[in-house]
Amino acid sequence: MSATAEQASKGEQTRAAILDRAVDLASVEGLEGLTIGRLAAELRMSKSGLFAHFGSKQELQLATVGAAAERFRSAVIEPSLSAPDGAPRLRAMGERYLDHLDLYAGGCFWGATSAEYDDRPGPVRDAIAAMLDAWIAELVRQAKIAGVEQPERFAFELYAVVMGANSRFRLSGDRRVFEYARSALARLEAELPAAAPGRLPLA
Repeated sequence: MSATAEQASKGEQTRAAILDRAVDLASVEGLEGLTIGRLAAELRMSKSGLFAHFGSKQELQLATVGAAAERFRSAVIEPSLSAPDGAPRLRAMGERYLDHLDLYAGGCFWGATSAEYDDRPGPVRDAIAAMLDAWIAELVRQAKIAGVEQPERFAFELYAVVMGANSRFRLSGDRRVFEYARSALARLEAELPAAAPGRLPLA
């Protein structure tokens, strides 16, 4: 590897480490509290060193949203792809979402930032909304494959269950909410057409 390539590789590794920490900080403190100065202090880096990777606060915020999206894809979406389309895929996505919450210092990054930015128009809000819209669209698509008559409603209810579990756990610290969420997901699955591929039979 040439010296230039090695330097570029180290730069990419440093940027990835910065963004990994930024995602965790944002899940606790929000994206508005995420500044180059705050992150530099957290990582014991110089502001100028961090500024070389992100030229502005908004650039840092958008890169953090992108890194969180990659974490979500690798923890929730990609593992779910091994399940067949329809009911099994819906079940997998709901389960993987609940399982992945421990990957964040402050719970679901998307739950925290969507509440923070719901009334703040701009590029950061747009990036958060685009990620969540894409996930909901996939839930709708899988619900259609499963034969659900109202796939948008089904997707909304699945989304509400798992996001609600995250919100309640962050406030209460009671891990039983995840059991309740899984029970709610099972009831949702029981609403799927009896002939839906991969649908679990009622107990």
